[in-house]
Amino acid sequence: MTLPPIASPVHLDTQVTVIGGGQAGLATAFYLRRAGLTAGEDFVVLDAGDAPGGSWRHMWDGLRPFSPSTYSSLPGWMMPAWDDSRLGFPPRTHVVDYLTRYEERYDLHVRRPHRVTGVARADDDPEGRLLVETVGLTASARIVVSATGTWDRPFWPTYPGMRDFAGRQLHASQYRSPDGLGGQRVVVVGGGNSAAQILAEVSTVAETTWVTTRPPRYLPDDVDGRALFATARARIRALSEGRDHAGVAGLGDIVMVAGVRDARDRGALKAQPMFARLTPTGVAWADGTEQAADTVIWCTGFRPALSHLTGLHLHGGGGRVAVDGPSGTRAIREPRLYLVGYGDWVGPASATLAGVGQSARDTAREVIGRLGS
Repeated sequence: MTLPPIASPVHLDTQVTVIGGGQAGLATAFYLRRAGLTAGEDFVVLDAGDAPGGSWRHMWDGLRPFSPSTYSSLPGWMMPAWDDSRLGFPPRTHVVDYLTRYEERYDLHVRRPHRVTGVARADDDPEGRLLVETVGLTASARIVVSATGTWDRPFWPTYPGMRDFAGRQLHASQYRSPDGLGGQRVVVVGGGNSAAQILAEVSTVAETTWVTTRPPRYLPDDVDGRALFATARARIRALSEGRDHAGVAGLGDIVMVAGVRDARDRGALKAQPMFARLTPTGVAWADGTEQAADTVIWCTGFRPALSHLTGLHLHGGGGRVAVDGPSGTRAIREPRLYLVGYGDWVGPASATLAGVGQSARDTAREVIGRLGS
C-alpha cells in the first residue's frame, strides 16, 4: 500500500526509517515486519518515486532479468511465473508488477513521493536520533537504513572531445528503446551486460560500433542468474570462513540472454578497443582511425546514490561509506546507519533481486538487536 504525501509539514517518530522503496528497501522492510515491527509505526519506508517498482520502472523497455522468475524473487514471496516463457526471461514490466504486488502483499506502508534530501544527527548524543529530511516531512529515527541504490547516479567517464561531438550522447539510464535510432551510426561504450543488451537491440535497426576498455568476457550459454547467484552464495561462505573467492567475476561478465545470443549469431558482438577521443563527427583511436557516429550510448555503470548522507561526512573512496558489523552493512563512523543493496561492498550480489535478501536479513537482525539493547 502506498500512502500519499501530506501537504502540511509532517514529523514522524519511528524506530527505523528505511530510505528507498526499491528491491533493497522492500526486502529490508519485509524482515523488519517479520521480526515484529509494525509498518508505518515502528518503521517507515520513504521512496522518491511516485509509484512502486524502484529503478525497474525507469530502465529500458527491453531489459530482462538474467534468470527465471523463480530465481528473481525477494524474500517471502516468489515472483509469479511469466506466462510467455518461450520468449526468454520475464520482461521489465513483469518485475515492476511483482514489486508493486509485493508491497501490497506485506502492507509495507511505503510513503511516496518523498525524496530524502538529507540525514542529520539530532544532537551530539551518539545514542540519540537521526533526522531524515524530505520536502514536507521529517522522520526522527533511532536507526536509518539507506537503500537508495545507484540508478540516480549514472557514471559518465571523461574523454577528450566530448563537448565537441555534434551528435547525441546519452547514458544507458536515458536509453529506453531503439526507436528513433533507425539508420543511424551508433557507438555503444561499455563491456558489461547493459552494453551487450542495448547493443543487441540497437543493432537490429542501426549500424553499430561496440567499444570496450578490455575484451568482453561471455558466460557460457547455459549459465544464467541461477549460477551467478549460487556463485555469489559460495563467495559469502568462503569469505565468512576466511577463504578467498573470486565470486561472479571469476565466471565472466556478460550473460547470454536471448537477445544477446541473437546478436552474436548475427555477428553484431564485435568489440573494438576503447577510442582515444571524440571528434565533432564521431570517435577516433590513438592510431588515427576514425569512425563516424550520430549517437554515442555510454553504458558505463553507476555509483552509489548517497548524496543524502553528505551532511554526515562519511564518504570514503569511490563515494562509498566504510561499513562493518555482523551484517557487513553498518557504517563504521555512524553506527546508527546501515546501507543495503549497493553492490558487493555491502554484501555479495546485494544489488540483485535474488541476492539482496541475505543482506537485508542480516541487517534487519542486527537492527532488531540494536533496538532491544
